[in-house]
Amino acid sequence: MTTDRLTVVTGATGRQGGATAHRLLAAGRPVRALVRDTAAPTARALVAAGAQLVRGDFDDASSLPAALEGAAALFAVPPVAFGPGGTDVEHEFARGRALIDAAASAGVDQVVFTGIASTPGRIGGSEGKRRIEDYLHGRIRSVTVLRPVRFMTNYLGTAAVGIDGIVHGVHRHIFPPDEPVQIIAVEDIAEFAALAFDQPDRFAGRTLELAGDAPTPLEAAAAIAEATGAEVRYEQITRAEAATLNPEIARVRESWAAGSRWHADIEALRVIHPGLRTLTDWLAGPGGDELRSHLLKDA
Repeated sequence: MTTDRLTVVTGATGRQGGATAHRLLAAGRPVRALVRDTAAPTARALVAAGAQLVRGDFDDASSLPAALEGAAALFAVPPVAFGPGGTDVEHEFARGRALIDAAASAGVDQVVFTGIASTPGRIGGSEGKRRIEDYLHGRIRSVTVLRPVRFMTNYLGTAAVGIDGIVHGVHRHIFPPDEPVQIIAVEDIAEFAALAFDQPDRFAGRTLELAGDAPTPLEAAAAIAEATGAEVRYEQITRAEAATLNPEIARVRESWAAGSRWHADIEALRVIHPGLRTLTDWLAGPGGDELRSHLLKDA
């Protein structure tokens, strides 16, 4: 890896950005982490690993130029924006546009953008992400787009929206229990980002739909139970429950029921990154330890 090119990482206190920042730092690349709270434990862990911290906010465009000054590359995770009716597409796009404009003005020549996996009829996974992708290609010379499916770390939480996570031994989601669902470890998103930064000529202009495994929800629950020693079962939420939770959750459930699926080519991805993790691999590592601790606390 070319280690003298400063890379700015957004979302660095989150799952994808954090994994990517730590992966780049471990390879000796200088990293500047864009964070909103420099005192957060995850931010301090980045400092301990060797990152620079800079405070910035996507909703304050004036805070972005200083974060990107002198940088050659950018790992971009513009945060989704929510309004009363669900995702606020215009707000999400405005955040992405502000970041891209600041990067272009600063002379950043390489961006790895991480969005959402596509399904038939929804290229880029969402309108906001697709619009950001299109804008990015028009402003930055070297662009690589990563479109990951559902994260394995989602088993640890996100239950505040009424689905995902494991609460009192139950994992609830929209998916049919006996049909494969693609998932990925955030550490592998970081690996693909590192490859793109290391080999820009190889990955410039490419879009990668990312997944590492595709267990059924029932198989995933059984694997988690075996790895953690906890009782875990899966429940598919009903159509009425989805509608009560959120209009977007209801829409995605209906789309999935109609046959819409993520379609990452896992075997082709494994050629690029032979260490691509399965759920069993992830459960055998720190992810499994964290999930075991979570389930014990929740028991």
